[in-house]
Amino acid sequence: MEGKLIIFSAPSGAGKTTIVKRLLAKHPGKISFSISASTRQARAGEVNGKDYYFISKEEFLHRVAKKEFIEFEEVYSGTFYGTLRAEVDRIWALGRHVIFDIDVEGGLHLKRKFGDRALAVFVQPPSLDVLAQRLRGRGTDSEEKLQERIVKAEKELGYAHRFDVILQNDDLEKACTEAERLLLAFLQET
Repeated sequence: MEGKLIIFSAPSGAGKTTIVKRLLAKHPGKISFSISASTRQARAGEVNGKDYYFISKEEFLHRVAKKEFIEFEEVYSGTFYGTLRAEVDRIWALGRHVIFDIDVEGGLHLKRKFGDRALAVFVQPPSLDVLAQRLRGRGTDSEEKLQERIVKAEKELGYAHRFDVILQNDDLEKACTEAERLLLAFLQET
C-alpha cells in the first residue's frame, strides 16, 4: 500500500491530541496512530507502547546512530522525541494511513521528507493566553516547565504558515468537524 501521513502539529495545549483521538475513534479502519518514542518519564495514566515508547536517553541515541528514526529532535532540554521508521512501516503493513500528533518541528520534518504523501495541519489555539490557561489547567507541569512550554509555544506559533493547512481551534467541535473533512478529502486524493 502506498500509505499517506496525516500530521497534526501545534504547540503543547492547542488541542491536537483531542482532535487526533476523535479522528481515530471515527475512522479506525482507515488510520492508525503513530506512537512516538520519548526519553521523558511517563505521566500518570500513560502506557508504554500506547501513548509513547518510553526509552532511556542512551537507547534513544543508540537508535539515532542506527538510523532507526524517520525524524527526531530534542524538544525540551535533555528530552528527545522521535518517530521510529518501524512504527510507520507497521501501520502501512496493516493497510492503514498514519496519523501523527507531533510537535511543530517534527511535523515539518515529516512534511519535508514525505512531500505530497503527507498532509501537515497546524492546530491554531485562540491565543497564547488561552494556551497558557489550558497548560496550567492540566496540572501536570511545574511552573518552570510551564514557562518553558509557553516560550516554546510562542516560537512555534510563528511556524504556522509553513503547514499545508491552519486549523483554528477556538471551538473544539468545529475544529474536529473541519479536521475530519480535511482528512477524508486528503485520503480521497490519488
